[in-house]
Amino acid sequence: MENPPLTDEGDVAARIARQTLDRRAPDYTEEVRRLIDAGREVMRRCGTGARPRVADIVAEAGLSNDGFYRHFASKDALVAAILDDGTERLVSYLAHQMAKRTTAADQVRCWVEGVLAQAADEESAATTLAVLWNAAGIGRALALPHTSTSTRLATLLRAPFAALGSDDPDLDAELAAHAVVGRLTDLLWGRTSPSRAETERVVRFCLAVRTAGGHRDAGTVGG
Repeated sequence: MENPPLTDEGDVAARIARQTLDRRAPDYTEEVRRLIDAGREVMRRCGTGARPRVADIVAEAGLSNDGFYRHFASKDALVAAILDDGTERLVSYLAHQMAKRTTAADQVRCWVEGVLAQAADEESAATTLAVLWNAAGIGRALALPHTSTSTRLATLLRAPFAALGSDDPDLDAELAAHAVVGRLTDLLWGRTSPSRAETERVVRFCLAVRTAGGHRDAGTVGG
């Protein structure tokens, strides 16, 4: 008579394997962080002239090829993770800065200034451009949706646009984010920084986007 199949809870091997993974989780998290940071740094050094090799990245991270492939199936998978990580960092930073502003209009201004500032610092701009250039070459199956970065940034504009009277804050936020991220990309490729006048014009543009259905001037979020 055959033994009945075991569930994960009753399977000693599965239970021990889970315990091993739980113990190793902090080490694995640190490995992934080192690979993401190393990949970003190597990309910055290579610029838009050459794509780094896995060997370059693991050497920078102080890990082995086995360590790399334990977490990423390919270099493209790491590039996608680096792009995702950069987007999350920017969203978190902007959300923190916008929370300090008391009016919706000031929050929109803060958002625009924060996004365009990515082109102002020479080193940050070079890193962002290198990551975008590498991301353009990753496989379609691994590529993040083309609108991913702008869509995630747009989530920060929905509440301010609603407070300012937009009759479709989701769409208006998407439109504004696409436009500003597109302008940021142009600035990065042109190796130029936005002037104060240009930044002010972009702020006015974003504030005008939400006026199609009427507006409440400089309202507070939720007010």
